Amino acid sequence: MHNGKRMMGTTANNNLTKLKCILAIAYEDGLLKENIAKKLVRAKAHGNKRQFLTKEELLQLSQTPCKSDVLRRAGLFSCLTGLRLSDCIRLQWENIVKLADGGWGMDIITKKTSTAAILPISEEALQLCGERGTGQVFKNLTNSTVALYLKPWIKASGIEKHITFHCFRHTFATLQLAEGTDIYTVSKLLTHSNLATTQVYADVVDELKRDAAERISLKMPTKAESDQT
Repeated sequence: MHNGKRMMGTTANNNLTKLKCILAIAYEDGLLKENIAKKLVRAKAHGNKRQFLTKEELLQLSQTPCKSDVLRRAGLFSCLTGLRLSDCIRLQWENIVKLADGGWGMDIITKKTSTAAILPISEEALQLCGERGTGQVFKNLTNSTVALYLKPWIKASGIEKHITFHCFRHTFATLQLAEGTDIYTVSKLLTHSNLATTQVYADVVDELKRDAAERISLKMPTKAESDQT
């Protein structure tokens, strides 16, 4: 509880991460006889479940026409990079730069957190930017464009989820972790200042793994059912 109000899962976990660090240091310094930090359990983000597209749904959406080409390109670009809508709108061609490894990247300062970052992008993401020019990469992309065309695009794709533009960022994070990218790298790509924020996506992936583990069944009786016979 905080000021009489229940904390959101992410806030609680951010505080928990700080507390665990303090306890771990206290244990290492001999102030605690036991490393109780290991016993602290992360809070589940009840009521704060992050919606995302599966790999199949992302492919499905990419193959669905949208009445706004700029929204389609920006939306898929966000799925491939994790870039927020505000930063997609602000993205300039001068921000698309050649990196030392020969690939392309974004040299940006995020609007939400004012974080400076150079983030690599894939060839597919670069293609979604269109022909190189000057000024805004996704010309005429606005919040109004998203409000007008996103819902019909999602519906036309046959995806039965409530998908907002920010869900494309969730999609990037979740699919990266599901494909084996380590959480520290994903955190950097999302420009998160706190690893606990990224951990929310890792928890979602753990849930997906549990669901997958339960899908294949031999229809064996449960222990409770066996005890009754």
